[in-house]
Amino acid sequence: MKSKALFKFALVCIAVFCFLSLFASWSPAGEDFVPGIEELYRLDRLAVLRESVEVASQSSYDRTGGNNDGFGGEYSYVRKEDGGLVLVDLKGPGVIYRIWTPTPTEDVMEFYFDGSSEPAIKVKFREIFMGGHPVFVRPLVGYGAGGFYSYAPLPYEKSCKIVIRAERIQFYQINYATYPKETAIKTFSAEASGEYRRHLEKAMQLFDSCGADISAYAASPEAKIERLSSSKVLKTGEAVTVFEADRPGRIVGIRMGPAEAFSGKGRDIVLRAYWDGEKEPAILSPAGDFFGYAWGEPAVKSLLIGTADGANYCYYPMPFDKSARIELVSERDSGAKQTTIRTEVMFAPIGRRENEGKFYAIWRRENPTTKGEPFTFIKTKGRGHIVGCIQQSQGFESGNTYFFEGDDQTTIDGKLAVHGTGSEDFYNGGWYDVPGRWEARRSFPLSGCLGYKKHLGRTGGYRLFLGDAYAYRKNILQTIEHAPTGNELLNDYCGLTFLYSQERPTFEFKLPEAGERKVIDLKRIVFATWWNVPIYAFSFRDTTLTKAGEEFDDKEVRFLSMKAKGDDWFGHHFICFTCELPAAGKYKVSIDVIKGPGQGKVQLFMDEAPVGPIVDMYAEKRQHAANEHIGTLDLNEGANNLLFKLVGKNEKSEGLGLDLTGIICERVD
Repeated sequence: MKSKALFKFALVCIAVFCFLSLFASWSPAGEDFVPGIEELYRLDRLAVLRESVEVASQSSYDRTGGNNDGFGGEYSYVRKEDGGLVLVDLKGPGVIYRIWTPTPTEDVMEFYFDGSSEPAIKVKFREIFMGGHPVFVRPLVGYGAGGFYSYAPLPYEKSCKIVIRAERIQFYQINYATYPKETAIKTFSAEASGEYRRHLEKAMQLFDSCGADISAYAASPEAKIERLSSSKVLKTGEAVTVFEADRPGRIVGIRMGPAEAFSGKGRDIVLRAYWDGEKEPAILSPAGDFFGYAWGEPAVKSLLIGTADGANYCYYPMPFDKSARIELVSERDSGAKQTTIRTEVMFAPIGRRENEGKFYAIWRRENPTTKGEPFTFIKTKGRGHIVGCIQQSQGFESGNTYFFEGDDQTTIDGKLAVHGTGSEDFYNGGWYDVPGRWEARRSFPLSGCLGYKKHLGRTGGYRLFLGDAYAYRKNILQTIEHAPTGNELLNDYCGLTFLYSQERPTFEFKLPEAGERKVIDLKRIVFATWWNVPIYAFSFRDTTLTKAGEEFDDKEVRFLSMKAKGDDWFGHHFICFTCELPAAGKYKVSIDVIKGPGQGKVQLFMDEAPVGPIVDMYAEKRQHAANEHIGTLDLNEGANNLLFKLVGKNEKSEGLGLDLTGIICERVD
């Protein structure tokens, strides 16, 4: 009897062992998984609810509520030590997931783990981001759009302290997560194991794959991916289903095109996705915006979402319990009444697990934003984690993007956990409106600039989260300010939030009517010639251009100063600016100038013919003159070359000058 009982017990043990082995083989939460390097390529784990007990950030934000978020350095450390500044001093177990700055220096940074008196890493601050250090390797680190970022994870079992050997540091952000005491996190070691190097190579390979098919990373390693293609005619006023499943599974990739079918300022093709027969969609967004379009144009080529090779893509895994449906709805009121949409969905027949959330995408617009209150991406109860944010920001005044001084703020489970240092900083950028920095569309694996157009008062960015996801157990509030302080500037803000949630978010999300989703273009566009308006051409000889400023009525006025003498080779001296307009139409063109005793006469030309009055800029004393009408033209959407000629001078004038502050194009039709 005893031997039979032992035999039965052995059979049960074998069965349990086989079951657990099978479970470990397909579960993304296998017992051998430890937070850290694997999170950078295990996209199949993105839906897994996080076990962290705290997600937070240390940054240089102004603790007084002002805008001194690193300029002076008063808040750019947690304490001073002999010979240096302590940037963070963390208790473990935990992982540092992200380091960002727009102001790296040659000062040495030291990383101390588990109370050691000797740093395990000693590196110049700037070198963290350049890719030459064995710990901080490209493409896990990088720079561009004015910012420098590192996603090289730094795990610690007991503690981690970062010290910079400098008297002063400016802007920085360090994101980290703390885990339960029993979590088997191993402290960073300079002697990387072979297993770690294998993980690192996979992460590096993935980060180099923006725009490629990475669905295999979003599915469990042994999952067989089914590729389901469709071609549907989408007609105005109708909805078409591009994917449907009536069995448990997960979407691990979507490709949809042609990309131009979703372009346009109407935001009038809507993407909806439903999980498990729910009546309300889990994904509800203008289709273009879901894939990273900005103001109607493709703008992103990141790791998980974007546009490449004429098609849009998304590789966020989307698990469901029993069924799924994805559909497109056309609400277009102009242009082509129908278009053919080609869709490929990568599907893995592995249903949602108990420890996974469902995928949601929430699009919101505040137009205008609320004075005194930040823009809200999402406010919800429950358990889950945010894995991405996209922001399109439109000011109401041409030439002004000062609203982008606003900070992001994340309140997790009732506690302010993350406080940023500026809007472009949240998106790993820096120094908006500075040439060579945050001034043009840029895409990186996890972040980027959607574009910067000062004359349109328009900019935006995106940020995707892997290990640094904002995990919450009770509730989360994700906001961003729309002014340097106090949220006093009113704007037009659109935000898209990607998240996984155990239950449907409690934050109500519904799309506005089609007419209220449209991109709104400014009608009065100001081109600040003293700043960075492109100069297409100017006189071939005897001409100088300088930038200067003077005070008029106790206010400094900046201008581009052109000074010429004699004649140019082909007649009158000239200067031609490339002015980009948001829409075609008839525009009244005016100029802001400085009049004075050394100024000439200016006239607007097109096709070598004058198209407006001569403006005499002579005055006995220098004075600022605004809105001098110089012509009315039919102009194109996009780039227009406006040619100004110095056609002579007043008989009293001492020179042939043009001090130009700005060009104003105001639509009149």
